[in-house]
Amino acid sequence: MSTHSVDQSVTTKLTELRTALEQARSMPMSASAVVNRAEVLGLVDRVEEALQHAVADAGEVVGERDSVVASGQDRADEILRQAHSESERLVGETNVYQVAAARAAELEETATRETEALRVETEKYIEEKLANFELTLERTLDVVRRGRARISQGVVHGLGDDSDVADMELPEHLDG
Repeated sequence: MSTHSVDQSVTTKLTELRTALEQARSMPMSASAVVNRAEVLGLVDRVEEALQHAVADAGEVVGERDSVVASGQDRADEILRQAHSESERLVGETNVYQVAAARAAELEETATRETEALRVETEKYIEEKLANFELTLERTLDVVRRGRARISQGVVHGLGDDSDVADMELPEHLDG
């Protein structure tokens, strides 16, 4: 039985009891009334029964309320545990990310330093090789000039001076 219908039942029974008392035959010259004892006691019994149902229903509602509150508290505790766990996980991921980012920055800095050192070393190596090649070419050119000077009776030719090349006669196997 719902709480609302129990309330109506109690109210209805009390109204019936009131009506029975109001309609009771009055005693002359008195505020007293003559009532049918069995009828009024029956009405009182029905009110008492309705009240017992109302109290029982109220007890069930209170019991359900306690159960609902306990269940809600358990659920709230579980949500808080999950939130705490998720918070710790996110903080952990943030720490992992920060460590990874710092490590990546370290590696990038190391790679940049090593790349710069390698570039400087490579440029130095190339410079040395080009200097050696230049010296070798200059020596070779000097040997060629002296050789030409001997062949052409002491005329020393400067760099880019090919004025006498056109007058040279090449051997047949080189003449093309």
